[in-house]
Amino acid sequence: MNTMEKIRMKTPLVEMDGDEMTRILWRQIKDELLLPFVELKTEYYDLGLPERERTKDQVTTDAANAIKKYGVGVKCATITPNAQRVEEYHLSEMWKSPNGTIRAILDGTVFRAPILIDAVKPSVRTWKRPITIARHAYGDVYKNAEIRVPGPGRAELLFTGEDGREERRTVYDFEGPGVLQGIYNKDSSIRSFAHTCFRYALETKQDLWFATKDTISKTYDHTFKDLFTEIYEADYRAAFEAAGIRYFYTLIDDAVARVIRSEGGFIWACKNYDGDVMSDMVSTAFGSLAMMTSVLVSPDGCWEYEAAHGTVTRHYYRYLNGEETSTNPIATIYAWSGALRKRGELDALPDLVSFADALEAACLKTLNDGVMTKDLVSLAEGVEVRAVNTAAFLAAIRERLDAALR
Repeated sequence: MNTMEKIRMKTPLVEMDGDEMTRILWRQIKDELLLPFVELKTEYYDLGLPERERTKDQVTTDAANAIKKYGVGVKCATITPNAQRVEEYHLSEMWKSPNGTIRAILDGTVFRAPILIDAVKPSVRTWKRPITIARHAYGDVYKNAEIRVPGPGRAELLFTGEDGREERRTVYDFEGPGVLQGIYNKDSSIRSFAHTCFRYALETKQDLWFATKDTISKTYDHTFKDLFTEIYEADYRAAFEAAGIRYFYTLIDDAVARVIRSEGGFIWACKNYDGDVMSDMVSTAFGSLAMMTSVLVSPDGCWEYEAAHGTVTRHYYRYLNGEETSTNPIATIYAWSGALRKRGELDALPDLVSFADALEAACLKTLNDGVMTKDLVSLAEGVEVRAVNTAAFLAAIRERLDAALR
């Protein structure tokens, strides 16, 4: 790589800014680790809450459509507002999750994998390789309809077809107050989920596991199982066998037991809620949510990279008070490196791919040298640890990146 001049890009990345402490990190990472080396070409969208309020959240839709146009995006962590946030940010309504909106527009699947370092051992002693969670990003409890049942009465599930025909099922005859929830999914989205999982497994050359609870949910969950099996047999079995990888289905409870006993090194596909829960379990067992990559992949080949964690609100309030913070930026750096690598691959820019590799290697070397933010200090083993603030941590990565690119 010629380090005398900045690496040039051909096609823009879709850059989506975010909220709170991660918004601060976003700028620091660009200034310290990206702009000195890459002539960044981005189409910028501000997904911070004030801009989402000003545009009535149209900016989120615009950003998602831009990813469809350019093929690759990189996103900062954003706030999904609750009642307290509505009051704090003076919002006109409780805007939906930007991630959920983008996932729905791209019809994508989220793949999350831990970043492993020598100094932090997984809590599960058998794990030796990363476990990637593939999370379906449509329907289930995230698109539910709920009722607080006030008293005795019959709850029914009713579907009225376009031809006027009705299908009706009794859910429960309530003898007193309770709660009621309706969830749904679509064959088209499940098929997209399956195709994306199979393709990602082939691209990364990893086994693919899939798990539901079809023995209990004999229609809803069984549909997932059946569609995965149908698509695998019709479209992917031969390619999997040629690649020396396998597709494996089991019940979700059996999958948990198998995952805990495994060495890792596979993709675990989960329905939406299961993936939400299991990705946090996997990331915590491997070390930290701040050491978890996340990429949304659409069936038509769009890629959106982001950190798996939130906006680090507690550190942001300390930052506003002028206090020093030690916020781990690794997942956000990896969002940028992943997006730059993919942009380089798609545009045939080997220098850009090499830079992304060098940036990640500098991050790992910094951590394995014992230079860490405070969240990792108590987890580190076998290395002399030096706890530093965020600015010093980024400077340490920059020092190692400079050395690698000389």
